[in-house]
Amino acid sequence: QVQLVESGGGLVQPGGSLRLSCAASGLTFRDYAMAWFRQGPGKEREFVTAIRLSGLSGGNTDYADSVKGRFTISRDNAKNTVYLQMNSLKPEDTAVYHCAAGPNGGTRRDNYAYWGQGTQVTVSS
Repeated sequence: QVQLVESGGGLVQPGGSLRLSCAASGLTFRDYAMAWFRQGPGKEREFVTAIRLSGLSGGNTDYADSVKGRFTISRDNAKNTVYLQMNSLKPEDTAVYHCAAGPNGGTRRDNYAYWGQGTQVTVSS
């Protein structure tokens, strides 16, 4: 049974930072692209960032325009874990953040077969 478990959410002031983690089990982690999506209050779930099979820096990652330059996705295949470092947080980043796993990656929700339950991030003063 595949499980994705997110952690690291919380309350942070504008301009602050948080690091989210997603621990995966029940799948061959290195064979899956990993992504983060988020769902704000009253909004649809939207793409944040994704990382393909390789953890190499540069071209194997995608970011939504709204988070480019502020968020960084990374993965540790030895620990079956994907991370989301979030810097310069804004109130509009407030959402439940979900990690997802899929064979091909990309920005579309339906590219991902497995989803975590999510972790709440609240950015407020």
